[in-house]
Amino acid sequence: MKEEGFFKKVYDITKQVPFGRVTSYGAIAKFLGTPRSSRMVGWALNASHIDDSIPAHRVVNRNGLLTGKHHFKGSNLMQQLLENENIKVENNQVVAFKKLYWDPNIELL
Repeated sequence: MKEEGFFKKVYDITKQVPFGRVTSYGAIAKFLGTPRSSRMVGWALNASHIDDSIPAHRVVNRNGLLTGKHHFKGSNLMQQLLENENIKVENNQVVAFKKLYWDPNIELL
């Protein structure tokens, strides 16, 4: 799989995560047919910060943890962006994660 093509596919899916909802690296990887590539989804999103149209802050780990927060400028930018969408975060974890979870494998099929 060509890396640039994979990254673009990750960005296309990430752009579809609705305002006020979150998804996981694994859900995106599974949707792309590469369920073992969660880490590569993370790499793609880390590289996406030059494009503000990609809401990378809406992608968290499978437990709702903000594991990618250190890739955002400023120590709490990822949390602030989520809170601007009325997503509550405590101890680097999305509160009510299951309620806010958006699964492309259900929503986009």
